[in-house]
Amino acid sequence: MKVRALPSLALAGACLTLGLSIALNGARADETHADTPPSQIRRLTESQYRSVIADIFGPDIKIVGRFEPDLRIDGLQAVGTSAVSVTAAGLEQYETLARSIATQVTDEQHREKLIGCAPTPADKDGAACARQFIQRVGSQLYRRPLSEGEVAALTRSATEAAATLGNFHAGLAATLGGMLTSPEFLFRIDRPAPSRRSVDAWSKASRLSFLLWNSAPDQTLLDEARSGALDTQAGLAKAVDRLIASPRFHEGVRAFFTDYLRLDGMDDLAKDSLIYPAYSQAIGTSLRDQTLRTISWLLVDRKGDYRDLFTTRSIAMNRTLGPIYDVPVTKSDWYIYEFPQGDPRTGLLTHASLLSQHSHPGRTSPTLRGVALREIFLCEKIPAPPANVNFAVVQNVDNPTLKTTRARLQAHLDDEECASCHRRTDPIGLGLEQFDGVGQFRKVEHDEVIDVTGDFEKQAYNGAAALGQLFHDSPRVSSCLVQSAWRYAHGRNPAEADESGIARLSQGFSAGGYRFPSLMRAIALDPAFYAMPRLAPESRVATVRRSKETG
Repeated sequence: MKVRALPSLALAGACLTLGLSIALNGARADETHADTPPSQIRRLTESQYRSVIADIFGPDIKIVGRFEPDLRIDGLQAVGTSAVSVTAAGLEQYETLARSIATQVTDEQHREKLIGCAPTPADKDGAACARQFIQRVGSQLYRRPLSEGEVAALTRSATEAAATLGNFHAGLAATLGGMLTSPEFLFRIDRPAPSRRSVDAWSKASRLSFLLWNSAPDQTLLDEARSGALDTQAGLAKAVDRLIASPRFHEGVRAFFTDYLRLDGMDDLAKDSLIYPAYSQAIGTSLRDQTLRTISWLLVDRKGDYRDLFTTRSIAMNRTLGPIYDVPVTKSDWYIYEFPQGDPRTGLLTHASLLSQHSHPGRTSPTLRGVALREIFLCEKIPAPPANVNFAVVQNVDNPTLKTTRARLQAHLDDEECASCHRRTDPIGLGLEQFDGVGQFRKVEHDEVIDVTGDFEKQAYNGAAALGQLFHDSPRVSSCLVQSAWRYAHGRNPAEADESGIARLSQGFSAGGYRFPSLMRAIALDPAFYAMPRLAPESRVATVRRSKETG
């Protein structure tokens, strides 16, 4: 698919919008399972957008406005970036964000540092200054050098807008706002190398930086693309090793696990305050951060075995979360806390972020937890329940004879239509029942001792710690991580031709001691990661178009 660079020329009072049309054989935007074809276009996620703006303009530039929600397909938002339509409301949101950012960059407080020049007597209309700014910032926003035609058109836009508005900086802000709503910024658009078998050096740099840093290429990486270094295996390996050695690799790891563990769900997680008074949105934010800090500490700082996430007694902790975990915390900052030997709070499966997110507002749900464990860590697909299912027995938490969740679920299983799925989910979800709907530990429910026995892969267990050990030891868990990391990197589901490459990655992951940075390095050095995607059928091809809104 050929995508033509389309400069965005914004003028005051004109609302230039981005249009993205994706024909997915009638697929709706809210569908969560799709056969996503290889794509040359991936929309920036909200976190990537924020990271890119901060990297280019600095942390003082505030991003004010809302984003259209990122679409999750087959468990990953990264896959959704390749198969998403932008609504009219989404276009307006992008424009609002762009206007705000452009206004801040060019205001009196920031212009000297961020623009770096101003009109002079020899440059009365500011064309030379505008050109200098557009060339520098444009290559950062578009992740490639601008063509001479693009620079000329954008410079002309800035000077014409300045003449209309009577102010150089207002004209530059209008043009910058247009660049921020351009497909070249909002989408990662792959272009072929001369051989057409792989993407070009600029696309390589972009793929690499978004995978490992969750942001756009820095100047060093752009220079390596320009010099041709990324077109050699030695040069590519040097670049990959630099990115992984950087502190910014932590952000890339956090971005992957936020997507993989679906931790964005903590953003709007609500709980019944009468049942769980300790929970608040601030707690939810801290719980997500806790899990990501723990993962980053173990996998990056400690270079630990990925499987140990399921058995470690170490966890990031701060004063805010002390009451949730019943831990006395005197430190206000984050630190690594270790639960005592034999404590039921062991490993990732007992993190309150996962436990609370996969529960109902006022009660636990072994079924939701079981679905999450199988979909996230085992790469299984669990179908949604039939629309006519009667949940009355499960929802009646005050049933005088069915006092525990286990008892109510067992009664629910009398419906054979429900039993087939529940037999897959409940035997592992019930092992987490000693943790309530916000992840706080408990031993009894309605004065009855909670039974946390179950089975996983034909092995019996008793309690969350034992379940975590079974996950640690299961080859399916580590294989699922590799598959998910591959899908995250490529932004699509694998085709049959990709399976052998994923199998090699799994073998290397195992042979290398299950080190996550090594897995990401292997993906980043795999020629398949830079292969030019096969064209999708015309009915499924994404096309980018520009249009002016009317009215």
